[in-house]
Amino acid sequence: MSGFTYRKSSYSDPEAECVEIATNIPTTIAIRDSKNPCGPTLRIRPTTWTAFETALCEGKLSPLR
Repeated sequence: MSGFTYRKSSYSDPEAECVEIATNIPTTIAIRDSKNPCGPTLRIRPTTWTAFETALCEGKLSPLR
């Protein structure tokens, strides 16, 4: 699926590696690695993204180690 418009978080360092997210397609949230923009993307439903954001805000997710 083409047409995704990716953006970095405003908290990201412009020179650092991070993930980018596209939310402009109503049925799909796309996530990719900023250092490999032509590489694979993770595509999820908007409801899944909302649940992820909620869990982050509520402190229900622990950091990866």
